Amino acid sequence: MPHDVISTCPVCASELAVTRLHCDSCGTTLEGNFSVGRFGRLNRDQLTLLESFLRSRGNLREMERELGISYPTIRSRVEALVRALGFGPRADADEPEDATEPTQATKTAGRTREEILEALARHDITAEEAATAIRGLGRTTR
Repeated sequence: MPHDVISTCPVCASELAVTRLHCDSCGTTLEGNFSVGRFGRLNRDQLTLLESFLRSRGNLREMERELGISYPTIRSRVEALVRALGFGPRADADEPEDATEPTQATKTAGRTREEILEALARHDITAEEAATAIRGLGRTTR
């Protein structure tokens, strides 16, 4: 039974390179300097989180139920996973409210209160995004 490939050196924690690949079926062997790729660098916990994310089709509430951990913990672990995969922080994480790319809460500002609450119930937006959108309704109706 094959074992998972380790991607970090157990001595210095640097990234390991794969230098030999072999096909048991036809006997072909390739030698060179190969990367394990983005996903090969993830630890078991990160792979478990990624698998849950894919199973739930990105629904963090469903992941919360499946993994038995809180929604804020899920969000922070997903953000850490995104960074571990080399995608960096979210582009809208530190942007001002008048940024070119609107946030989900800004996109909901044109909706009615009922539509915003329905989006919240479907988990399309977070409670914070819904609250921001509803507060925005109060400013636009006066």
